[in-house]
Amino acid sequence: MPRRYLALWFPFLATDRLRRTGAIPAFGAPAEKSHVLVETQHNALRLVDCDRRALDLGLTRGLTLADARARVPDLVALEAEPRADREFLEALAAFCDRFTPLVALDEPHGIMLDITGCAHLFGGEERMVGLVRRVMDRMGLSLKAAIAATPDAARACARFTRGGIIPPGRDEAVLRLLPVAALEAEAEIVIALSRAGLKTLADVAARPSETLSARFGEALATKLRRILRCEDRRITPLRSPPDCIVERHFAEPFADSASLEAVVTRLIGEAARVLEARGEGGRVFEIAFFRSDGTVRRLAIETGRPSRDAKALLRLYRERIETLADPLDPGFGFDAIKLSVPVCELLNTPQHSLDGRAVEEEAVTDLVDRLVTRFGRDRVLRFAAQDTHHPVRAAKALSAAAPLPEAVWPEPEPQEPPARPLQLFEPPQPVEAIAEVPDGPPIRFRWRRLTHDVARAEGPERIAPEWWRDGSDEPMRDYYRVEDAQGRRFWLYRTGFYEADSAPPRWFLHGLFA
Repeated sequence: MPRRYLALWFPFLATDRLRRTGAIPAFGAPAEKSHVLVETQHNALRLVDCDRRALDLGLTRGLTLADARARVPDLVALEAEPRADREFLEALAAFCDRFTPLVALDEPHGIMLDITGCAHLFGGEERMVGLVRRVMDRMGLSLKAAIAATPDAARACARFTRGGIIPPGRDEAVLRLLPVAALEAEAEIVIALSRAGLKTLADVAARPSETLSARFGEALATKLRRILRCEDRRITPLRSPPDCIVERHFAEPFADSASLEAVVTRLIGEAARVLEARGEGGRVFEIAFFRSDGTVRRLAIETGRPSRDAKALLRLYRERIETLADPLDPGFGFDAIKLSVPVCELLNTPQHSLDGRAVEEEAVTDLVDRLVTRFGRDRVLRFAAQDTHHPVRAAKALSAAAPLPEAVWPEPEPQEPPARPLQLFEPPQPVEAIAEVPDGPPIRFRWRRLTHDVARAEGPERIAPEWWRDGSDEPMRDYYRVEDAQGRRFWLYRTGFYEADSAPPRWFLHGLFA
């Protein structure tokens, strides 16, 4: 299947955004004035964006504000907000996710969509472009759109022609007629090409590539090849394509909240059937609601294990809806609803044991999933083993919805007491201890004003520090499991050695055995 790309360019993105917020009066307002956006460049206020009326009066980007006011005295100048413009462009890109999962920003003020294999879902490329135009016009945005076989070709057609659709096989014939400005090179290079009589891309392509690279740099030759379909650079989407997608598009905006759950139920069932055919289950399910005003609302559902149980997923969806601080508002209606599964894993058909333990495990897992959905993934935690010999780092609290690491808990020796206590002090508490021999276990220690006589001791267990984390100066520790005369058991360690020219060793209580 040949690649097809849809380039969207918003020539008045900044002023259209301000017009949507009311900072600029709507078109047709009484005493309408020209508006420009300015910022400081080279110690002068210069125009960085102009609305359509300002361009019609001859103002251009890069002109100083003083020169612009000399030409148009009633000009209205506003401060440029590039961060707000980019955030607005990112919101538009998120909305374009309803057309294809492969969406990327195409700066400045553009969006690139890889629509390969997607146009037929909207009735063909012409109807797809028409739908995009109607949506953007409803949002009050000026748009130029073009479809071509490469991203650079689509971009050049959208920005340097009236736009449109280039049929497959006719790309080069149409693109060769573009002006040399479509190469988007520096102004000096464009002027040099024009003075040399090279007015179109066909004139430039007729020259040897080696000559162009030697005179103007390799970037110019590369850009020419990409526009003329000789090289497809592909795009890097803002969001990774999910493993599974099911969606519903509506001819008219869908605003019935009572029937919204029915649509979501059908999407979950369809996704479950797709996953079952693959022998997989989903770990993350994301439902995107595309409103007619361009707003996109996304709800994510996570599970602690791969799942394709439609009933369980529907319960999690209802739980998620109930816990929303900002209720799901259809506004003027939803144009589309998409369910994507970005994380999938293999899932074999479960075989329940006769003692019912598998059923109990599934019930516990479903409960954990509901708690995560209600309270958030960072508020429901579980302990997981870590691949380390350091006792403090042997366990880590992770989100219950996160996948478990590969490390496993060490198996205790049969008929042996536990090697590690259940309770650890952080930091370890210093104690005063006395030993019979310098490097032997303690026979008595004082902790929290109480003296404990050691009845039994086992050790030492020497644990070296992790030098790549703790540094080379961290001392080694000799751990002892001790039991006092009353039967209480402690986990003590000693740092340092008895040496003539060094400080005496120190003792610490690190944990208590049950």
